[in-house]
Amino acid sequence: MVEELKKVDASCEVRAITDVRNEEIKREWGADRDQVAFFDRPEQMLESIDLDGILIGTRCSLHAEMALKVLPTGIPLFLEKPVATSYEDLFKLKKGWETARSEVVVSFPLRVAPLLRLVKEVVDSGKIGSVEHVQAVNNVPYGGVYYHHWYRDEQETGGLFLQKATHDFDYLNYLLDLKPTWISAMVSKQIFKGNKPAGLKCADCDEQETCPESTVRTRMLPHETPAGEYCCFAEDTGNEDSGSALIQYETGMHVSYSQNFFARKKAASRGARLLGYKGTLEFDFYTNRIKVYLHHAPVVETYEMTDEAAHFGGDAVLARNFIDVMKGKAKSVAPLEAGLLSAYMCLKARDSAKTRSFQPLRWD
Repeated sequence: MVEELKKVDASCEVRAITDVRNEEIKREWGADRDQVAFFDRPEQMLESIDLDGILIGTRCSLHAEMALKVLPTGIPLFLEKPVATSYEDLFKLKKGWETARSEVVVSFPLRVAPLLRLVKEVVDSGKIGSVEHVQAVNNVPYGGVYYHHWYRDEQETGGLFLQKATHDFDYLNYLLDLKPTWISAMVSKQIFKGNKPAGLKCADCDEQETCPESTVRTRMLPHETPAGEYCCFAEDTGNEDSGSALIQYETGMHVSYSQNFFARKKAASRGARLLGYKGTLEFDFYTNRIKVYLHHAPVVETYEMTDEAAHFGGDAVLARNFIDVMKGKAKSVAPLEAGLLSAYMCLKARDSAKTRSFQPLRWD
């Protein structure tokens, strides 16, 4: 995101960093480190230097805790998702937000991606009628990162609803502009499990050159990026590898959502079908294409986006918005209120999967 900010406005500079890896970051940054003040604690940074904005990109379990240090200051905040990984942190963050002075931009690039904005425009035009059913999907082609890397630790991620579905639940809420009322969910772990020793790294495995998931083997393949270093078939591999949710909204309509983490390459898919009485709209972020099927006329309309960029172009939009927020020229296009609701839905989905029950979506 720092690079995206610099692309939008070259005057953006990193002036301070507080991180548990300060020394490592200094080595990575080389000469640039002399222009940056490093602090051991966030409180030191907030007290010692005037800042126009702050970005929080810690591991997920610390997002809420760090945000609560910034909110009372009034300094604009860019907050990574999920905004919280537990109910305790979520409700603390909600309380802090209710009296906050800081404007917050949550890292929700899908809701502002050009493709999604066009979908919203078509839906709001009434072309397909009111949306009465949604079928949404996210087949993740780079799912290995959640089993080879630190993301395998469920204490850090909070599970994969919070890692991935938080984006999808948010864009669905944005498109529908309705209040979700109930959620039910189920998860499975069918692939990324096994009896390899805990803590085993691919580099130490005798199957490193034959295993399809070996990150050693991946490094030798063209156009492949290693997802981490740990064995995804070890007994300590965390996270489900597929999950589904049913969400009911205040009008009675419902959404079915499903995500998968062992699809690969061209099997990737992320998008939805929105069905109204007049027509059906479907879109996919990976193909960058929208199709509108009219139900009462022999017509199919196709829209194809021509630009490709990080997070389907959404990161650039968020960067522009955050700069405008820092300059006092705009409000957040991805407000903390949306981040809180999405995280709450994910936590409820996680509960539902554990208890095999429908969960109400209400804050009381």
